[in-house]
Amino acid sequence: MHGIVFIQDLATVMLVAGLTTVLFQRLRQPVVLGYIIAGVLIGPHTLPVIFIHDEETIRTLSELGMILLLFALGLEFSLKKLRAVGGAALVAAFAEIVLMVWIGYEIGRFFGWTAMDSLFLGAMLSISSTTIIMKALEDLGLKRERFAQLMFGILIVEDLLAIVLMALLTGIASTGGLEAGEAFAAVGRLGLFMAVSLVVGLLLVPRVVDYIARVSRNDVLLVAVLGICFGFCLLVTELGYSVALGAFMIGAIVAESESVARIERIVMPVRDMFSAVFFVAIGMLIDPDLLVEYALPITVVTIAVVLGKVITCSFGSFVAGNDGRTSLRVGMGLAQIGEFSFVIASLGLTLKVTSGFLYPVAVAVSAITTFLTPYLIRSSDPLASFLGRALPARVTGVFGAYTEWMGNLGLQGQGAIVMKMIRRLVWHVVINTALVVAVFIGMAFAYRRGFLHLDVFSDDPMIRRTLAWSLAALLSLPMVVATYRKAGALGMLLAELSIPDRFGERTWRIRAVLGRIIPVMSMLVLGLLVAALASTILPPREVALVLVLIGIGLTWLLWRVLVQVHARLQAAIRDTLEKPGQDRHE
Repeated sequence: MHGIVFIQDLATVMLVAGLTTVLFQRLRQPVVLGYIIAGVLIGPHTLPVIFIHDEETIRTLSELGMILLLFALGLEFSLKKLRAVGGAALVAAFAEIVLMVWIGYEIGRFFGWTAMDSLFLGAMLSISSTTIIMKALEDLGLKRERFAQLMFGILIVEDLLAIVLMALLTGIASTGGLEAGEAFAAVGRLGLFMAVSLVVGLLLVPRVVDYIARVSRNDVLLVAVLGICFGFCLLVTELGYSVALGAFMIGAIVAESESVARIERIVMPVRDMFSAVFFVAIGMLIDPDLLVEYALPITVVTIAVVLGKVITCSFGSFVAGNDGRTSLRVGMGLAQIGEFSFVIASLGLTLKVTSGFLYPVAVAVSAITTFLTPYLIRSSDPLASFLGRALPARVTGVFGAYTEWMGNLGLQGQGAIVMKMIRRLVWHVVINTALVVAVFIGMAFAYRRGFLHLDVFSDDPMIRRTLAWSLAALLSLPMVVATYRKAGALGMLLAELSIPDRFGERTWRIRAVLGRIIPVMSMLVLGLLVAALASTILPPREVALVLVLIGIGLTWLLWRVLVQVHARLQAAIRDTLEKPGQDRHE
């Protein structure tokens, strides 16, 4: 009987979604808006007729739709494209998110809502909709414009910052507050997990996916890719993070494979089906009576989203070095909220820290701003021309001078080359340190779960811990050597730049001493991190000292081998990121 009810409910959802798709395409409106309205019509709050008998099952399917939606967003993610617009996109996205979170929080407090409702409202207002914006740009034929490329970069950074924001919100909801130290610790753990996942994932997943794509039909490839997606999501939830993080990250990793275009083609129909259920389920949560009751907050929040995002995104883009016209077009194009806002709203409901009215308010604001998006993008160019004529010449001159100055900062020169080298070496040190720490944390996790409790070695816990620590040290040796080498190169470069030649013959000695400080400090920091974060498998002090001495001896004997192993791993990642297929979204 339950199977019949499920089929009936699913048939109702899909039929209504199909009808709204046709209708809203004919009206040239976003289909997402039609899905939400369809959900309102068949939901339990609008009509006296009961269309859906088992809402829990529909909500479960909607969670599946959320996973596939974020996985598809990850497939649109391009590390290469992010690197091209990274600086400007990061500045603009960070300015927008910080200001919009503050604006949303102040609006909530103005209406007398709780601090948690206000905080989640700010988070929901800070993230624009990638799917809605890209669809609107495609329909208007503006997808290849320069401002559109900058918008896409900002959306990518927004999606990444949204994941960080969700992790912080989860921590705040769980503890009732988040101190500065806890916030930095939460962001640090998340950053470590993301860095390790990306590095290990880029080494393994694209190659596995490409192999399956070469030897299999589309149906086999689809099943394999979705298996990887859901398997990674399960791993992420086991580690205490949200399934949204796992879906987005594995999508971004799969996006670096050569067969990504084929994967997108076969995944999109499945995504479209379940994302339709996701958006319809969102509409089913809306109570029209609540919308009437909260008409004033909805109006105020909608105005705040449009004006706030136009101002904050335009300001952030301009500060990052773009001209006024481009900045305004970016701001008006990003003036809406969408799918990530729904995910954040769902998080609040799941954690039971937000009020029931907040979700419908957010959905109503999203529906209105989604409707306005194409018109805002169309009017951005005329508005930029009008402001260019209306503003005093002195003001436009100052704006132009700032844009020219920012452009000159990006010119290639000896200083820029040196700074690029320093940044690259710092990133190498940070990433390799993170990988070493991750190996020890992973080994500690395996030890706690009992995977290393093998009686064939010994039943003494101390010996087991020593074996686990030794295995982690052995696996991480190539990264330890790389950390030391890159830190040494960084130290010598900084010593060369900071110590002038006026000390005569002593100059090279002073530089040599200073050049050794950074690699030694890096090893000390690495040791402290390992000792603090992998204390579960830390052996006694005397044993640890002996193991360290043995590790130093092995490193000295196998130095060239370890350098070659790390170089091959690094080359494999570089080859993955520099494949010609990465420009598919240009």
